Amino acid sequence: MSNDSTKFTRLPATDAERDDPERATREAVVEFWTDRFGVPAAAFADHTFWERGAGKIWLYRGEPPSPVDIEGLGMTFLRTRQEHWKPTLEAVQRFGGRATENVVHLDRAQAATFVAGDDQELDWDGDWGYLIVTHDLAGESEPVGVGLYVYGELRSQVPKGRRRDL
Repeated sequence: MSNDSTKFTRLPATDAERDDPERATREAVVEFWTDRFGVPAAAFADHTFWERGAGKIWLYRGEPPSPVDIEGLGMTFLRTRQEHWKPTLEAVQRFGGRATENVVHLDRAQAATFVAGDDQELDWDGDWGYLIVTHDLAGESEPVGVGLYVYGELRSQVPKGRRRDL
């Protein structure tokens, strides 16, 4: 089934099931999270993936009928129709605790800068691109958002409406 920008349509399971070569598949989405962040594929076993519009992927726990003519379904999860796929803040906060790769942990001052939406210089020995940003909360390392690391700088991807001065 091809994508319709006015309806939620389930992602095709594999390449063989899709009509549009630009459209993501369930297999590719799970592989992205597994390869990029080390999140086990089993974390998504009870979830379905849906697209509405060009490359805006939603995650839903369960099995609603397809296509679905509603405004929202589950949570926004991933943006795929751009050069680099970008996870959403909500997805990182929900699944980022299982990540083992491309996770950068910030101290208190760095985390405050990050959640305020400010960019900062950072020594990072890992891959460039989108990272899961964590900080200790209540004695546990917790995901706080998505960062973009390029040229020695961590760029906050915290949406303007979710930024906070701590």
